Amino acid sequence: MLLHVGFDNSNIYQTRQWFRQHEYIEKLNMQAILNASAMHDEFVKEFLVSYGKIPVLVHEMILVEVWKHKVFPVLCQLQDFNPKNTFHLYMVIHHEATIINLLETIMFHKDSCEAADDSVLDLVDYCHRKLTLLASKATHDQHNPTGKAVVSTIEELQAQNAALEFEISLKAVSVLRYITDHAESISVISRMLCTHNMPCVLVQLIDCCPWSEIEKYINSRWQKIPVEDRLKITKLDGQVWISLFNLLLRQDCQRKYDFNNFNKNQLLKLRGFLTEVLIDQLPNLVELQRYLAHLAVTDPAPPKKELILEQVPEIWNHILRENSGKWKAIAKYQVKETFNPSESDLKLQAQRLAQTYNLDVMESLLPEKPKCGSCGKEAAKRCSRCQGEWYCHRECQVKHWPKHKKACQLITEATEKIQRDLQVNS
Repeated sequence: MLLHVGFDNSNIYQTRQWFRQHEYIEKLNMQAILNASAMHDEFVKEFLVSYGKIPVLVHEMILVEVWKHKVFPVLCQLQDFNPKNTFHLYMVIHHEATIINLLETIMFHKDSCEAADDSVLDLVDYCHRKLTLLASKATHDQHNPTGKAVVSTIEELQAQNAALEFEISLKAVSVLRYITDHAESISVISRMLCTHNMPCVLVQLIDCCPWSEIEKYINSRWQKIPVEDRLKITKLDGQVWISLFNLLLRQDCQRKYDFNNFNKNQLLKLRGFLTEVLIDQLPNLVELQRYLAHLAVTDPAPPKKELILEQVPEIWNHILRENSGKWKAIAKYQVKETFNPSESDLKLQAQRLAQTYNLDVMESLLPEKPKCGSCGKEAAKRCSRCQGEWYCHRECQVKHWPKHKKACQLITEATEKIQRDLQVNS
């Protein structure tokens, strides 16, 4: 069971168990990425679906989101809080990023979206909060987004939190796209179109494009792009366009959406972005281009008013109701009991994290012996760089390298980034 980070003022939760739970989710996240990148059996996704754990992950993610909004700012303002070590605090902040990363990996599959059940509504609300934040800030200074000089451990932690928030918001773009791929529930579609007006939010993201200027945010870091490659779209660009395609061209969506003057004018802005270069990279967008041309000269009928019983999300509001007026008390309690670890606790946690990021331990989770990524035979050697792909002989590794190169770079960069973050906070 996933434990809360002290969302009461008693001793119901156990701090060590929560941090151990974080380690388990981190391992699941890393294993899921390895399986998806190497196109192996995605048993992590299968287990999460079959045991009904996706709603639990969504709840845990939103719980930490609420903590970051309500408790973390209070905690940073407490005069008697000046920790020598922010390691445990960073782990809680990073917990949300770990879960959204895991969800991004598994929600690609339709059965994962179906297994989310009613929590998919909460996930839609979560994505809306992150996308509106992304569109409003439109900044790419991930090291110190506030622009202020970092002079204390708390200020450094706040800067890291802002940087993580940017990355989390980008992951939410992908999660929303997968929801639009598989959504069939009337309540989910209505939530995206009528409650949150997601098409206009996505248009704003296309317009401001916070992940792409002279540099582009690719694989969790800003990269300089050669002049000849600047017209190539990133994965994030593609996710936004596919989400728009899904929301605007599905018939059940068109019946629900209100094409009033404001919404229509916002959507028609997309015509300026639908260039031949873009359509060459995403050919399906030619249908969206035709649809927008038709929309420009017509006035769609208003949405039909249907009397229906509509589901509503519960997680965010339930957490706020349960803890209203308790935020300062929670912050003070956690300063004393949760974020004031002893030297022995820190050493124990460091040892456990060393095991968490030990790929030899992770490989033991595989239900069968590893197979060669090239020929499929039983393998005993693996890629020395990413440690994620196995081979039976050197010849197979050389032969498979052109296919493995991109996945190898992605896994290596992600692992190095996590380790750097942990070193900074240890």
